[in-house]
Amino acid sequence: MRIPVSISCFCLLLFLNIACKKASKENQFVVEDDPHSFSNPEVCKVKHLDLELNLNFDLKQIHGIVNLHLEPIHGDTLVLDNLDLEIQGVQLIQENDTVNADYKVLSKDEVLGAAIVVPLQSSTKIVQVKYNTSANARALQWLPNEQTLSKKFPFLFTQSQSIYARSWIPCPDGPGMRFTYHAKVKVAPGMMAVMSASNGIVRNPEGIYEFNMELPVPAYLMALAVGDFDFKPIGQRTGVYAEPSLLNKAAAEFSDLEKMLETAEKLYGPYPWGRYDVIVLPGSFPFGGMENPRMTFLTPSVIAGDQSLTSLLAHELAHSWSGNLVTNATWNDFWLNEGITTYFESRIMEALYGKPYADMLSLLGLQDLDKSISELGADNQLTKLKLNLKGIDPEEGATDIAYEKGKSLMRYLEERFGRNDFDRFLMRYFEHYKFQSNTTEGFLEFTKTNLLKNNQGVLDTVNQWIYKPGRVTYKASYDDKKFSDLKIQAANYFANYDTNLLKTADWSTHEWLYFIRLLPRDSSSRLCKQLDKAFNLSTGRNCEIQCIWFEYAISNGYGPEILPDIEKFLTNYGRRKYLKPIYSALTENHMTSDALRIFEKAKGHYHPISLISVEKILNPKI
Repeated sequence: MRIPVSISCFCLLLFLNIACKKASKENQFVVEDDPHSFSNPEVCKVKHLDLELNLNFDLKQIHGIVNLHLEPIHGDTLVLDNLDLEIQGVQLIQENDTVNADYKVLSKDEVLGAAIVVPLQSSTKIVQVKYNTSANARALQWLPNEQTLSKKFPFLFTQSQSIYARSWIPCPDGPGMRFTYHAKVKVAPGMMAVMSASNGIVRNPEGIYEFNMELPVPAYLMALAVGDFDFKPIGQRTGVYAEPSLLNKAAAEFSDLEKMLETAEKLYGPYPWGRYDVIVLPGSFPFGGMENPRMTFLTPSVIAGDQSLTSLLAHELAHSWSGNLVTNATWNDFWLNEGITTYFESRIMEALYGKPYADMLSLLGLQDLDKSISELGADNQLTKLKLNLKGIDPEEGATDIAYEKGKSLMRYLEERFGRNDFDRFLMRYFEHYKFQSNTTEGFLEFTKTNLLKNNQGVLDTVNQWIYKPGRVTYKASYDDKKFSDLKIQAANYFANYDTNLLKTADWSTHEWLYFIRLLPRDSSSRLCKQLDKAFNLSTGRNCEIQCIWFEYAISNGYGPEILPDIEKFLTNYGRRKYLKPIYSALTENHMTSDALRIFEKAKGHYHPISLISVEKILNPKI
């Protein structure tokens, strides 16, 4: 959905571009090419944030004070991103005094929010903003006691990616802008708090926590979680936070975390962030995981009891290099984060669990890519790697294209130049751009010099991969024996409808997913009933299998018979990856009234990001 930018936004951007003529060409892309931030780092760069956050669970509101420390030499205006914040006051802190700022909040754009424009004095060192978050802050989810496992305390967590940090902190909110931060957070006594920074492992009885992130990060990687949870170490540098009743189960599920970290370091160099911990959030978390530095946020749906879904951990860990260490300059370059990370994830999984296992994941990923291209259309501009999202919510560009098409490009380069040379190239890439942001064009220039060695034929192919829509004809050398064997079993089953022909005892999650994707249309629901009776697919504990099964079952007329299981799933989990296909299947298969009823029951459990996505399915006119 394209969103018109308000006239005031155009005026502001024109002002910023004029100001940027004074800036060096080296950094000019940050403003010129970032269609999702009003901030002006070339004119006035923020180098550090000091935060004071007081959480009010009754009002579902953060009362905040942020001190934005500026680079010593700066221009006469600071522009901050803001989405529905209540600004109570802005002050300029100088060498010897503090004065009220004559700031303005410009008119609101529905996607970007409203810019805060703060005139500065040459002696201004710090800009202080006092503010309150809104009840509908896009990044925040406030859960009451009854929606937690312990039911002892309420829960709050943030989700700042892609442009939602501005809904809980007025700041430069673009991936091309980095700063360090310190935070002091006050919560109710007895509650625990963590951030994407240095963290304690025990609760403060007074409910006061302090955090430091001394390495520069973009705003979308700032994160906060508060609730009833504890910590358990896994290795010397790794551990897990979770609600008390889930903690031991989570630690067992993630027991390979330290080995994952060591494996990643062997591939692409030392881990740069000190510790790598994870926190398991309530089921309403809208994503599988979020790679916040030092503190990955995770959905509980990854805890399947058999470590079968822990490739998600490998993915978020890989982001510590591709995404957190070297960041896409704008959301137009999103594939630089996700494509390289998805390739890196595959390498971790191969090193730990073997090539056949990792290749099953890769082959499923290619199926996801083909499905996304089919749904979007092969000529759709959103199927390019380098996007043009001006006037478009960046969430619309966050598809399998960035992940799987980007990964396929990395695999092509690996096979074209050899794994050893490609690994050395990626290690140099991470080292060269560490703690910086990069554009697609910057990646291409570095690749031409350090890998392609003026090979024009390969460069033309890479340009086609990046700048042309649709799929590039290329087949990587994946091991598909496990899936080939499964195809034979499936063919025998379809010919005889005898579930004894399916040797499922040793099937992994990935084989189950592949099998369900092979199932034919079944308007009679005969197949659905037989498979469900034999394998309890509707009531299983593996969320990935349940999701794809529900989508198939609903599409083949079996939805009404398993509606209680579908409803239980949709009310327990708020992960957008699960909600969108199931709600879409319900509305496309004469079960819209059921979808609306379930949504009314479950919507209080959904994060605002998931809520918006489901509302668009149930009401396409939104």
